[in-house]
Amino acid sequence: MSTAATATSTTTVVAGKAVACRPHCGACCTAPSITSPIPGMPDGKPAGVRCVQLGDDQRCLIFGRPERPAFCGGLQPSTDMCGDSRTYAMHWLAALERATAPDN
Repeated sequence: MSTAATATSTTTVVAGKAVACRPHCGACCTAPSITSPIPGMPDGKPAGVRCVQLGDDQRCLIFGRPERPAFCGGLQPSTDMCGDSRTYAMHWLAALERATAPDN
């Protein structure tokens, strides 16, 4: 798998087919919890909370910059995760969050 990135978007090539971030989505910047520091969110963010680095256009404001958490770079668009809508992606990521959350 190869990934090509620009300053504001990601395209992942899977089995010869490009999967790009959906414009105005931002599901991967809202649904999951992030435990590492984010500029403006020094303690990370809880699941379901919009990242402060998510712009009005639903694009990451720190994409490609060193202060972007490694977790964020690890989330790459895929048909499994993104489905056919932002709603699908939010549900898929929320289910993944629940499945991987530490026991309380």
